[in-house]
Amino acid sequence: MAELLHSLSSNIWPIFLIVLFFGGSVFFHELGHFLAARASGVHVEVFSIGFGPPIFFWKSADGTRYQVAWLPLGGFVLLPQIADLGPLEGQSEAGPDKLAPVSYSTKMLVFAAGAAFNILFAFVLACVIHKIGQPETNESTSTQIGYVTRTIDLPDGTKVTSPAMEAGLRVGDVVKAIDGIPVSDWGELNDTLVMGSGRDSSGNPTTVFTIERQGRRMAITLHPRLSGEDRWRRVGIMPGYDLLVDTVPKGSAMEKAGLLHGDRIVSVNGLQVMNLSGLADELDLAPAKPAQLGVVRAGLAVTLVVPPRIAGLPIGDVEFSAGYHMTYPSPFIQIYQPLVMSLRTVWGLFNPRSDIGLSKVSGPVGIVHVFHSAAEAGIRYVLRFTIILNVSFAVLNLLPIPVLDGGQMLFATIGRLRGRALPINFIAATQSVFMVLLLSLVLYISFFDVRRWSRDVRESRPQVQAAPAPAKP
Repeated sequence: MAELLHSLSSNIWPIFLIVLFFGGSVFFHELGHFLAARASGVHVEVFSIGFGPPIFFWKSADGTRYQVAWLPLGGFVLLPQIADLGPLEGQSEAGPDKLAPVSYSTKMLVFAAGAAFNILFAFVLACVIHKIGQPETNESTSTQIGYVTRTIDLPDGTKVTSPAMEAGLRVGDVVKAIDGIPVSDWGELNDTLVMGSGRDSSGNPTTVFTIERQGRRMAITLHPRLSGEDRWRRVGIMPGYDLLVDTVPKGSAMEKAGLLHGDRIVSVNGLQVMNLSGLADELDLAPAKPAQLGVVRAGLAVTLVVPPRIAGLPIGDVEFSAGYHMTYPSPFIQIYQPLVMSLRTVWGLFNPRSDIGLSKVSGPVGIVHVFHSAAEAGIRYVLRFTIILNVSFAVLNLLPIPVLDGGQMLFATIGRLRGRALPINFIAATQSVFMVLLLSLVLYISFFDVRRWSRDVRESRPQVQAAPAPAKP
């Protein structure tokens, strides 16, 4: 019982933040439609957060019904003068035939206002981040390679030589661009790699890294492999950062080797290392033999000898400095980067040469998972993810797909071109079909979201001899 109460109490704050910011994102989207409609003199019949039967509702003096519904997949503002969608949003009491028609420009303004308010909400939050700053690790803000793995795991569990090792990438190389697209941090590097669609004449994935090595730029062609359960494009590299020793436990193998607080580990057996996982892997190659550890101490190079050991233990008991620093990114950059990535994702879903599929995108379950993880990390991470989420909402809702705002804009544009509006029955039937497809798609995506969440929970449990492992592009 005590564990259950502790679990519930520890999740109150994350749940509150999820409701506040996820629900707030939906609210601001619908608020955009609502305010644009009111400003244009369009009759607003229902303002709803969610679809389906209402959980609760109230009616204002002006006749607008405000409600929260059971299906939290978005929301809607019922505007019978613009689109009466019948069973999807509820039958209009006023009826479009009883209200004055509105112009094409008004329709486009109202439909676009939802996405505009998502961007506005994201921009306000971006201004907050710009003011208070956001914590970044040294590894996440660099594009320097800190470790080239010898192998990577394929989906069937077999290990193959990593594409980075085959192509000759080295520790210390700085990645400047991938397939001609500049990258400025490790997250952007990773996203650009997995979104790539390059293929060779045999149809195998290919990508071109533009790197800087000892002041010289060069282009290196790699052949990524689809790795892991999610089958992402990977080449087998990890980010580089300074391995600064913080604490060496008394009596540990590393203390006996002579490692001290403030040492910077730079090599193992003559091989340069700039990544904790790389350091552990190099030491684990031959644990039965002594290893030479290259260290910089007070500006001087020192060589330490690590005695024979049990694989995984020598580094597991040493603590390294976190390497965090605060950044204050421009609000415009905070909007621009997720906007570009959202557009690339959409393109990847439709591009037959891409390895991006629906199983790799996140639905409501995945969004809640990320929100929960962000809430545990701190409010700044919640704000940061909310910015990304709202930019993605804006892009998604403007796609010309029925059920979405872009689909409504498409219907209005077709009506404008043909000289008369599309029949209400046709629009309602089309919307109903696509609503079923949308729900089916959400269930399909949620299956993979739940699987990823379960895997993350399983991997986050304490493991004996486990070492931190940054993402391997």
